[in-house]
Amino acid sequence: MIFGRSECGKPPVEPVTLKILVAGGFGVGKTTLVGAVSEIRPLRTEEVLTEAGRPVDDTDGVEGKHTTTVAMDFGRITLREDLVLYLFGTPGQERFWFMWDELSEGALGAVVLADTRRLEDCFAAVDYFERRSIPFVIGVNCFEDADRYPAEDVGKALDLDPDVPVLLCDARDRESVKEVLIGMVQHAMAYAADRRRAVTT
Repeated sequence: MIFGRSECGKPPVEPVTLKILVAGGFGVGKTTLVGAVSEIRPLRTEEVLTEAGRPVDDTDGVEGKHTTTVAMDFGRITLREDLVLYLFGTPGQERFWFMWDELSEGALGAVVLADTRRLEDCFAAVDYFERRSIPFVIGVNCFEDADRYPAEDVGKALDLDPDVPVLLCDARDRESVKEVLIGMVQHAMAYAADRRRAVTT
């Protein structure tokens, strides 16, 4: 850099930064997803599950889970030189839902992670974003011991609008997660364009 300009003579690019939420039920893989793709060490607010929380933390199907997010996960990924995503993972349990309104402020959209073994656990997140007209995609986290279903079948089971994308992914795999995030950004842009057209017609 020379006097604020790059060596090839072009001014430095000021990237567009976008906020994306990662939501879904307890134990669906939100923390894993943020950690898999973040180019910085992700901020995590996890606490160990205790006996006191057993009556309210349903661990059926995720018996190996020993920690839970109590505030949020945070990570960052640069998709292009001029596009940076900030990822905010929401807490999954109902007792922490009061934080969702604050986390969703200014968000471009959301990825709702789903586990086909506990599909009903993402209903609340789907309902939340639908009610607030926040665009979202479904990311089906394909756990190794979970049955695989076509994306359109998952969409029907969740009673989604036909234009809501359902994307299969592995929350542990960086490239798989990047594809979901790119799909989220594309869907949010199309959603915003549709709303602008609706206003002007």
